Amino acid sequence: MGTATSSMAAKFAFFPPDPPSYNIIVDEASGKMKFSDVNYQRDNVDVLKLRTRRGNEIAAMYVKNPSASLTVLYSHGNAADIGQMYQTFFELSVHLNVNLLGYDYSGYGQSTGKPSEQDTYADIEAAYKCLDEMFGVKQEDTILYGQSVGSGPTLELAIRLPHLRAVVLHSPILSGLRVMYPVKRTLWFDIYKNIDKIPLVDCPVLVIHGTEDEVVNISHGKRLWELCKEKYEPLWLKGGNHCNLELYPEYLRHLRKFISAIEKLQRPRNVPDLKPEDHSDQTLNNADQNKEKSRPSTDSKDKGRPSFGHKEKSRLSTDSRDKARASIDKREKSRWSIDRHMKSRNSTDHSEKARNSFDRLGDMVRSVGLCNVDCLKQTAAEV
Repeated sequence: MGTATSSMAAKFAFFPPDPPSYNIIVDEASGKMKFSDVNYQRDNVDVLKLRTRRGNEIAAMYVKNPSASLTVLYSHGNAADIGQMYQTFFELSVHLNVNLLGYDYSGYGQSTGKPSEQDTYADIEAAYKCLDEMFGVKQEDTILYGQSVGSGPTLELAIRLPHLRAVVLHSPILSGLRVMYPVKRTLWFDIYKNIDKIPLVDCPVLVIHGTEDEVVNISHGKRLWELCKEKYEPLWLKGGNHCNLELYPEYLRHLRKFISAIEKLQRPRNVPDLKPEDHSDQTLNNADQNKEKSRPSTDSKDKGRPSFGHKEKSRLSTDSRDKARASIDKREKSRWSIDRHMKSRNSTDHSEKARNSFDRLGDMVRSVGLCNVDCLKQTAAEV
């Protein structure tokens, strides 16, 4: 079922630049790989090829900053590759004083294979493994940054890293289907079910979104922020759309403020490590089981200030009869939840019906796209 879902989603969910914006060549003098079609080559940039657990070889670039204590793992948007992002990555490394690893999804740029939801999960795992094994970057010194569709693999990895330092969501999506329709419940054929995963992220989360985003409405970013456990002051850029937030002075200013706050934050180290590649199925099941437990934040006092480590404390009842009554209520709710779940699973048996409905969305979603750098040019060309 998961393979069929991912295959159908790939029909409309991915728009790799064609042709790719760069090629990879080997420098004769140094023997190192570099991009052939990128202006202003940088000496502190390593070009890499990484093997994923699904058998693809993905292209990546690592920007080294000798004064950095933190490293950003950046998952770009849907209609870009790392050749287009080269200068942006370099500027972010300089202005935020971080190391930065950017990578291309399978089927993007010079990465092999075809793009799919599951492949993007394998891709970000390979990138994270590279940081750990090749550059010695610790989990507690890593910030995951997901832009647009990149918020999907970012949150998938984030829920499996208990020591992760922080997450940045840039024009994120609640889920693939919710970009088109404000559906109330998560459907089996939906992709990147961020709405179900964000409550499981334990580290601080910064959300950035433009108020005039015509591709992914700002309601996506606001809802994800509401569902965060550890909120950081969000950035709603007035007048910003889906592709131009980096042009606003507030963008870098707010990111620098966030990085500064994160650097001062001590991460807990008493939680056992989880290896991403060993826990994908378990984590997805946990996300489904816990989505009913998540609650949106309703405390307006949280807005405008970080809320690190202030987790909601459960109330303890002193009346044993109330406890018993509450326990019975919980069992009843659990039964109702299981009944609803079984009904939902029964509904997936009508796969052909759902598949037809899914395909009808295809043409509409193709016209939307989840774009990134140079996406305005690409959209104009397609029209």
